Amino acid sequence: MNQLTETQLQDQVGRLATLRGAIAQAIVGQDAVVEQLLVALLAGGHCLLEGVPGLGKTLLVRSLGQALDLPFRRVQFTPDLMPSDILGTEILEEDHGTGRRVFKFQSGPVFTSLLLADELNRTPPKTQAALLEAMQEHTVSYAGVTHALPAPFFVLATQNPLEQAGTYPLPEAQLDRFLLHVRVDYPGEAEERAILAQTTGTHAAEVPRVMDGAAVLALQALVREVHVGDDLLTWITRLVRASRPQAGASEDVRQWLRWGAGPRAGQSLVLASKARALLHGRLAATREDVAALAAPVMRHRLLLSFAAEAEQKTTDDVVAGLLRDLPFPA
Repeated sequence: MNQLTETQLQDQVGRLATLRGAIAQAIVGQDAVVEQLLVALLAGGHCLLEGVPGLGKTLLVRSLGQALDLPFRRVQFTPDLMPSDILGTEILEEDHGTGRRVFKFQSGPVFTSLLLADELNRTPPKTQAALLEAMQEHTVSYAGVTHALPAPFFVLATQNPLEQAGTYPLPEAQLDRFLLHVRVDYPGEAEERAILAQTTGTHAAEVPRVMDGAAVLALQALVREVHVGDDLLTWITRLVRASRPQAGASEDVRQWLRWGAGPRAGQSLVLASKARALLHGRLAATREDVAALAAPVMRHRLLLSFAAEAEQKTTDDVVAGLLRDLPFPA
């Protein structure tokens, strides 16, 4: 299999470069955000993007949907949205031949390959939880019947900072279903000027379709073949375990965290590192891949203590401390 993946590498890397180029037709800058978005796609996980309104989060996801030849649906989450508005519901139909009435399941917008859950934290927890089974099991259960979702299935959710009015914090079980938590920051001055020039004229950017579902599934299978060395696997295990106050963490971690990351964080970090390696044209993950993705993988899986909030510490500060205190094994 190694020989097979080696011969496929250049072709697949070329496809990924074409995909990044297609997204760049509509998105100016945000290279790190685009890379993390593609890492989540390749790893077969879901992605949560956070940033203040107006930074292009929805445009970024829509551009990815246009570049991928996949069924794409967008759901605007609002305070009055119900679970059935996402999953679907049963409707009563009458058979005109027999006159019998039967219930038929009418699928909701979750039955797609690429789902944009826009402003997910503006809807109450009951509706947020409706996505839980779909994101984890790739199925929807309704009235005792399980309905399979399409493959690939990729949820891209956006949320506004929790400090804003009208937001509901996502429950920990929901957050853990996201492979990456990506923070979208303000653009630099040159990038912002380019955005103004590109979006205020008469020409609208067009994103070409460059990849279909079969190609995405092939790339996701290839990610599983990327090599992770024993030393790297040991380092990832120690990083995740060191985030737990009950597992011999450092004094700072015990002071700043109420609880740390679980085994799913380690699984996510391994898969994300493999995906980033493939994205950069490598068949082996490196410590640079792990260091680049440690914060997006772990920041939403750590719960800060009151002491950390009083000192204005963030989960990114904790992850940076872990990387500093636990260097790569010699």
